Amino acid sequence: MTQSNDRAVDVVVIGAGVIGLAIAWRASERGLRTLVLDRGQAGGGASRVAAGMLAPIAEVAPGEEPLLELGLLSARAYPEFVRELSRASGRDDVGYLDCGTMLIARDRDEAEALDRELELRRGFGLPVHRLRASEARSLEPALAPAIRLALAVPDDHVVDPRKLTLALADALTHAAGELRERAEVAAVELDGDRVSGVVLSDGERIRTARVVLAAGAWCGAIEGIPATSRVPVRPVKGQILRLHDPAGPGLVTRVLRVRDGYMVPRGDGRYVIGGTMEERGFDTTVTAGALFELLREASELVPGVSELVLDELSAGLRPGTPDNLPAIGRGEPDGLYWATGHRRGGVLLAPITATLVVGLLTGGAPPELVRPFDPARFTGSSVRSAA
Repeated sequence: MTQSNDRAVDVVVIGAGVIGLAIAWRASERGLRTLVLDRGQAGGGASRVAAGMLAPIAEVAPGEEPLLELGLLSARAYPEFVRELSRASGRDDVGYLDCGTMLIARDRDEAEALDRELELRRGFGLPVHRLRASEARSLEPALAPAIRLALAVPDDHVVDPRKLTLALADALTHAAGELRERAEVAAVELDGDRVSGVVLSDGERIRTARVVLAAGAWCGAIEGIPATSRVPVRPVKGQILRLHDPAGPGLVTRVLRVRDGYMVPRGDGRYVIGGTMEERGFDTTVTAGALFELLREASELVPGVSELVLDELSAGLRPGTPDNLPAIGRGEPDGLYWATGHRRGGVLLAPITATLVVGLLTGGAPPELVRPFDPARFTGSSVRSAA
């Protein structure tokens, strides 16, 4: 039976990952009565299994200039973002580590590829430095003796998404926003051609004129949105390994990246190893094959990995779009806003996504920066052809 609920809020944010919580916190700071609804636990989806690399320079690819610009702006905003978040949440440690990144080649072919990567970044005017193998090992003594070449990327850093989501949830509540966990949204309700509320899976209704879809890979499960207005979002599976060093921190001090993987320090003796990207639908099983591949890649890079203690192997679902660019902005009908499809960049792009979406929620015009990420690129025939 449908429950009646006369309650109304200014904004409902669907999804309590890093993106949804950042938007909700900033919206609450602007005086909007904001309610975040999540089908599970806050930060329990893709954010929980993310490595948290803030790496627009390391991850840039040819043809991705708009995404690079967005990522650089967000990365530059992170220091002030985390300072404000620390004050707003009351948490001294929100997981940010100003450590830099090192891209590493292990053989001749990888060294040639890394030189091409260097030229690409120099063409964009990005701060990247070429290191001889000996120079790289002097900075990171635990590196394998056989490495051939490295690139130092001092401006790419890292944040612990688990600490970050806890701080965002606290900051939201301190700003008079509300977070409800295990509150699954079944449908967006419409009144003619505009949003009028949401209906939960238990039948409860909440009235609102603005809904932000930040539910990641699960955005497609929410009914009530016209088929021609949907952003096609698919799950991209990633498996990730967490370990710790009983001797404490120091084995690795920077993020280390190779062609097929990465090793991320947390600064306290904990490490994250990842790199898998799998098109397997909503499958979140963890596999022995992934464990083997992750450990092999990492141990070829840092032999001391074999002495670390295994804490966790987990899998998550990143939200991807057909063109692998996020969908950020107004949708249809009126009052619907999208903030999804960030794929591997959700943690990095949280500050800038929150700024852009809250600007729209408060009546601002979309800046030119966000045009390549307009959800309208997927409407009409483009949505039907992608379905």
